[in-house]
Amino acid sequence: MRLGVIGYGDRISQIVKILQQLNNNAKVVSVIDPNQKAVGERVSSSNGDYVFRDSISEMVQLDKPDGLLIGTRCQLHAPYAIEAAKYDIPLFLEKPVAISLEQTIALEKAFSKSKCNVVVSFPLRVSPICTLARENIESGMIGTCEHITALNYVPYGTCYWELFYRNYESTQGLLVQKATHDLDYISYLMDSDIVNIAALASYGRVFGGTKRAGLKCSDCDEARGCAESPYNRQKYGADNSDHLCLFSADCGTPKTGMNEDATSVLIEFASGAHGIYTQVFFSRRDTEIRTAIISGYHGTINFDFYSSSLKYTAHHKAFSSNTKFETNSNHFGGDVELARNFIDVITVGAKSFTPIETGLKSIYACLAAKESIKTRGFVSVRQIGKI
Repeated sequence: MRLGVIGYGDRISQIVKILQQLNNNAKVVSVIDPNQKAVGERVSSSNGDYVFRDSISEMVQLDKPDGLLIGTRCQLHAPYAIEAAKYDIPLFLEKPVAISLEQTIALEKAFSKSKCNVVVSFPLRVSPICTLARENIESGMIGTCEHITALNYVPYGTCYWELFYRNYESTQGLLVQKATHDLDYISYLMDSDIVNIAALASYGRVFGGTKRAGLKCSDCDEARGCAESPYNRQKYGADNSDHLCLFSADCGTPKTGMNEDATSVLIEFASGAHGIYTQVFFSRRDTEIRTAIISGYHGTINFDFYSSSLKYTAHHKAFSSNTKFETNSNHFGGDVELARNFIDVITVGAKSFTPIETGLKSIYACLAAKESIKTRGFVSVRQIGKI
């Protein structure tokens, strides 16, 4: 199974590693990435020889890959995917599939007549705990889905201000970066597209500031008294390595664009049901929660990704049930399922669990939420098929 990788970063290297664990014949044969040294450090020593290429067309013509994987920085996902759409070669596409409305429309057009079978990197949707919740819903345990509440308290949220994620120009904020996962699985569980959305966000209330650009803790006179310094993070077992300042001008401003400290979204589904989603990025330690509560007239299902637990409560019977799933793999077991699916798409022509339509629908909803923050009102979500 010959693989061509476009953007061999940490994320795609994780997926390639799983692919090679599941299929002994999986081999990276060519790579498009300007940082050849970093690629060399990430490619498994057992992989064998591979070459660097300058374009997908060159990769396809010369290396004959069975599958392509795109794991570049976010602003390049759509341009490379549009190029990949020209070929009848299965594609693993990292989320978000696009970062702007213009990119998303262009991506939809490119795939409207493409034979390229895409697996979008939405591991939450295919994780065992989310799959079980969907199966329970489909069995009629709660009746028709009437409401969903979803929460995402991110214990590692500082990475969005101290790593490359803080570059707003290339990431376009945490609705695009983070909520694209959650709005996808929310729509999947409700079995209904998101049609209208309203959102509020907090900017610059916790992170961001006026510290000089490029400032690191090791160069800061205030590090000893700062809660984000390695000295103080070490006290509660957090990463205590030197890092860029979370309160510097590099983080942007509400006017120029910056990541949200927190976001809340009110969702209307095509079915007529509605729901709520909130994501918080300054929480720490045991506050971690990524949960959904789905209710119908006959019952409620409540599950959490971090604890891999699911509770079902019958509304009209005197019983409840609790289920626990054991997993230590990335994205709550979802990465393994994505990798299995991608292998099956390549080897036996299987159907993708997360086709390009899922990525398009999710990013259209995220972009509508961003627009709602600006307009302070509901925004209609663009639906696919309107090009």
